[in-house]
Order: sequence, then C-alpha cells, then structure tokens
Amino acid sequence: MLDTVFRFAQPHFFYYLLLVPVFIFLYFLFDKKRKNIVEKLIGTKVLAQLTQSLSLTKRKWKRILQVVVLVLFVFSLAQPQNGKSEQKVKSEGIELIFLVDVSNSMLTEDVKPSRLDLAKKELIRFLDLSTGDRVGLIAFAGSAVLLSPMTQDRSALMMYINSLSPDTVSTQGTQFRKALAEAKEAFTRGGVEEDEKTSVTRAIIIISDGEDNEQGAIEAAQELLKDDVRIFSLAVGTEKGGAIPIRNVRGELKGYRKDRSSQVVLSKTKGTILKKLAAEGKGSFYHLTIGSTVMNNLVKDIRNLEKSEFDNSVVTQYNENYQWVLFFAILFLFIEILLSERKTKGRIWQGRFEVMEN
Repeated sequence: MLDTVFRFAQPHFFYYLLLVPVFIFLYFLFDKKRKNIVEKLIGTKVLAQLTQSLSLTKRKWKRILQVVVLVLFVFSLAQPQNGKSEQKVKSEGIELIFLVDVSNSMLTEDVKPSRLDLAKKELIRFLDLSTGDRVGLIAFAGSAVLLSPMTQDRSALMMYINSLSPDTVSTQGTQFRKALAEAKEAFTRGGVEEDEKTSVTRAIIIISDGEDNEQGAIEAAQELLKDDVRIFSLAVGTEKGGAIPIRNVRGELKGYRKDRSSQVVLSKTKGTILKKLAAEGKGSFYHLTIGSTVMNNLVKDIRNLEKSEFDNSVVTQYNENYQWVLFFAILFLFIEILLSERKTKGRIWQGRFEVMEN
C-alpha cells in the first residue's frame, strides 16, 4: 500500500533552531562591540576611511546565508521523508519455555564435560536449529527462577544459557512442580493473548537428570495440559551415574560431595519421572547424550505442532529527502564563503589605504 505523506523522522533536532535567534543576537552584539573598540583605537574619521570599500549589503547577505545554512542543516538532521508504503509481515512460531535443572547433581561428570555443560551446549544448538519461535528460560532446583521471558532475541537467550549454574537459584534439590508452576505463570505474563481468531501453541521442554525430591509434578503437568501446554523432556546423564565434584573458583577439583555419613554421593540419572511428565503432557521423551541427534528430533517434533501467528506487524517505509536539503545547505555555504564583503566598483589605492573613488 502506497500513501503520500510528509513527515520528519527525527523531529527532536528542531530544538537546534533555538540557536538561530541566539546566533543573530550574538552577531549584532559582537559587531557593535567590535565597532566601539575600533573607534576608540583609531577614531571615527579614520574608521570611515578604512571602511569606505565595505559593502554593508553584502555583509548582510552573508549573515542571511549563514542563518539559512544553519536552518537547512537542522532540517537535514530532522530527516524529512515522504511517500509512505506499508507491508504486513507475519511472524509464525510456537511459544517455548525451557526448564533447566541447575541442581548440584547436574555438575556430575558422567558425561563430559558435565551434565549441565552438555545441556547448555545442546540448548544453544537447539536455538541454532529453530527459527521464529518465542523462547523463554527458567532455571530450577529446589526453587525456580525466570531468567528470560519469551523472546526471539537469540543473543540474549544464549547469554542467559551460558550463565546457568547451581548458584542461579537460591535453594538446592529438584522440584519439578515449582518449575512447572513458574512456566505457567510465565505464559500468563508474557504470552500472546488468545482470542477467537488466534490459537497459540505452547510447549515446555524440561532438561534434567530426573532426581525429583517432591510430589505434585504429575498433577502440575495435567493442569498445564488443560491449557493446551505440551511437555517434552530430556534426560541428561547416565544410569551408572557418578560422583558430584566440588571445585574452587579456578575450576580445580577439591573433592566430592558426601552425605551425612561421609560417604561419597553417587548421582544416577533416572528417566522415570521425565518419561511420565512427557506422557502426561502429550510430548516426547529423549535421552540426551554426546553427539546424539536428539535436538534435531526435538526440533522436528516442535515443528509438527500447530504453528500460530504471533503478530501481524506492519512495517512502514518512507522515501528519504534529507539529501536534497543537505545539498542546498552545502551549496549556500559555498556561496557564503565565496561572497566578498567588499564593493566591486570605485575602489582605488592612496598610499597604504583603500578608498572610494571621488
């Protein structure tokens, strides 16, 4: 659609026009002050002889051109535009929220470099494979925290993913119920509002080693399904498991976590609860391993879900006209520079002084 309009894209630059009266005032002030100083030094009679060849009309035009150039530069900065064209841009995708387990057990190194590091790496790969989806990120353990609301800004999501660690949450443990409740709240706060013309497909993707320490997760998944929220789950780690390392700030191994009887804690990945959550949420369950194609399969599953249109945004484009204003500003600037303040006729020399011809 094409429409004829005229507008300024940066109208705030018009504030610089306030400099015009200031410029004019300063010109008259300094001109008068300069004239008074010269008269005191050499006298009015000598000053009249020295200024006989001066054209006050040309000086006046130079000042006018200076003001015009200043005004045109301001108009150029304001970015005049005309000829509006509008185009509808459709963005389709699915609303996704990742629930990432950051409990201490995710530091286990039964998969390299660790369960949590592998999860972060695969998360970033998922973002590279998927496009158009609005994605949010929740970190959970004994509590849950929303790190990123649903967004299409991949760079921001990657920053939050790389920052994931057990220190992200305040309470340790693994409680899926709290994580699912936080995801439901995130959909409510930051999701697209549904109406009779819009159907939004929503999904939750859980990445964990499956050690749930609390009841109520299955009931929470059933409640989400009533709101048409699908649940997918990814188990990371091995059934054999491994010890949970303790490292200092430099990454050096200090030892392994122990229980109250001073026995080394062995963390094993259990996919039972994750499989149940995926089944209740009518999604898929995968076991995440190094070099697997799990994320490719997950992206295909997500693509099979019904896509929904997030917004029918209208992009408006204008023809730029600042180039012409800038051209005339530069043209008048050159004219002002080349324009002399001297009279062109009747100028003769008497001794060292230029005087007007009698």
